[in-house]
Formats: sequence, C-alpha cells, structure tokens
Amino acid sequence: MKVLVLNGPNLGRLDLRDSSIYGDMNFQGLSEFVIAEGKALGLECDVRQSDSEVEIINWLHEAAEKNIAVVINPAAFTHYSYAIRDAAEMVKAPLIEVHLSNPLSREEFRHTSVISGVANGTIGGFGPDSYRLALIALANIKN
Repeated sequence: MKVLVLNGPNLGRLDLRDSSIYGDMNFQGLSEFVIAEGKALGLECDVRQSDSEVEIINWLHEAAEKNIAVVINPAAFTHYSYAIRDAAEMVKAPLIEVHLSNPLSREEFRHTSVISGVANGTIGGFGPDSYRLALIALANIKN
C-alpha cells in the first residue's frame, strides 16, 4: 500500500528548530526513519515537505484522486488552514494527522486543529514515533 507522508512549513528545517520540542533528528533523518518504518509494515511511503499551502493542497488532491492513504503533519497550518482541511476532507482513504510535539502542551493558539475533525485520528507528542504509530494504524486500518 502506498502512503503519502506530507509535512508542512518549517519541518524541512528541523535541524534549526528547538530540539527540546522537535528532537534531534533532521528532516532527512525523519524521512529515512519513516520510509524504513513503513517498509517494515509493508507500506511504500512517499515523504514530502513543503512550506507552500498550495503545494500541500495539490498533494491532498492527488491522494483523493488516486485513493492514497495520507499521514500529514500540517505543522503551523494545523491551526488555521481551512483550505488544507477542505482538501483533506476530500481524501476518502485513511488520513492520520501527526505532530512531533504535543500541541496541547504548548501555546494556547496550538490547541485547536482544523484538520483533526476530518482525520481518522491524531497522534502527537511522541517525536518521530508519532509517524511510526500512524503507519501502524494505517496498516491495521487497511488490513
């Protein structure tokens, strides 16, 4: 099964972000981790990152058109992008929202996700393991 693993703004620069929140893994390491964990579960992960709302929307349209499962870390778009939310709602294959940190333990503006209401589930606060847990869930949903 193919899975699009979509990552939003600033995740491509994990090496510059606060490691006490985002961990020590850079984006290349995160991508390799996700691909390896997916492969172990029989999933083919296509990991992508963009700081562009438009590009993420286009990828969600691709997932909707091709019936591809999605793991998405919308990053800052989580809290206000109704356009990404609407594109995510079009995806009929499973879609799981993930976060490296736990948004509910952070600033109040991060406590609201406009994406979670259209996702099959949300996993956050476990660093890279948030992605691994999402892939396990996808593998179980599809089986």
